[in-house]
Amino acid sequence: MSPDNDMGFGDKFDSDVDYESLIEPVVAECHRLLKPDGSFFFHISAAEMLIPHKVCSKYFPHIQPIFWQRSRSKNNVKKKLGSVVDVIFWCSKSKKRKYNLVYQKLDEYYAANSYKNEDDRGFYALGHIVYSKTQKSKDESRYYEVELDGRVFNPQNGWRVSQKDLNSLLEDGRVHIPQKRGNLYRKIYKHESKGKPATNLWDDIHSIAMGVEERKYPTQKPVALLERIIQMSSDIGDGVLDPMAGSGTTGDAALKLNRSVVLIDRNPDAIEVMKKKINSLKEIS
Repeated sequence: MSPDNDMGFGDKFDSDVDYESLIEPVVAECHRLLKPDGSFFFHISAAEMLIPHKVCSKYFPHIQPIFWQRSRSKNNVKKKLGSVVDVIFWCSKSKKRKYNLVYQKLDEYYAANSYKNEDDRGFYALGHIVYSKTQKSKDESRYYEVELDGRVFNPQNGWRVSQKDLNSLLEDGRVHIPQKRGNLYRKIYKHESKGKPATNLWDDIHSIAMGVEERKYPTQKPVALLERIIQMSSDIGDGVLDPMAGSGTTGDAALKLNRSVVLIDRNPDAIEVMKKKINSLKEIS
């Protein structure tokens, strides 16, 4: 938004106590409403992460921080480190929270240097199917022998896949067999790759300022960020609640992904912005 735009709200607090008194009742209510396998997400700048972490820890026993690199390096900062990372606390009541695998774009260096092997299907990279020296399977069924071309493969620390799954990979020609000594590897074909499984560093989604989306509200987030969060933590038909909905981007992403959604905000400006967004989405659909 332009510097002289007065849309939005005051986000400066007289004390840490004032800020904590604002967010804790909201976190408490979200905890009350959340299903046992649901997830709660709290987004905050890295510089202000202490109090949100304290409050979330009070209500949720399981918290994983996700580090969102919202912008690239800032060359205009001279007297301090440029702020390019925000934190998203992923909270849940149980370790068995719902999780769907989501993917990030492959690193350019990795993509250029990893798919160097080739067979009749195409170029492929190597994926681990045995545990390394620093790891060890606790599942007794993961210790078995496989004989191929007169050679026996029996990894000391166990296989990452069941014997049934390994046999399926072998039958489909999806196992890389070393010419001499070495381990077996899964073939990961370049033309089939969805990207890399998401890590806790999200460096492939940039802020509104660096994208093509039009900013309608000061705290607006890119829709791709909300889509990833919703896809990985819920299924089609599930409900999504945003108690500080701002621009309504959560509703935009949720409806596009066939979830139901409840949006709440106490700022009249925000209500009008999200109404327009949701109504335009209905017209498109």
